[in-house]
Amino acid sequence: MISDDLDLRQLTADLKHMLAPGEPVGYLRGKSLMRNLLVETKGFSELEAEELIDTLELRGFLRFLGDPTERSIADSHWELSPHS
Repeated sequence: MISDDLDLRQLTADLKHMLAPGEPVGYLRGKSLMRNLLVETKGFSELEAEELIDTLELRGFLRFLGDPTERSIADSHWELSPHS
């Protein structure tokens, strides 16, 4: 369960800070990488972290710049915007 008190802007900024320049790449690889970072650094369970990544994506804090259904475009980057 995601707490209503969780600051999604700050969480996005933290993710952006933890990722290497140019990361994450690929739709599923990127989601997995960001989920794993939340598990390892913030102490969320894998399920909580996955729900958080989905929530951040739905609310516009994370945006995949490609088309995950097409292989040639599925290796695109993610945009992390803590100011959404």
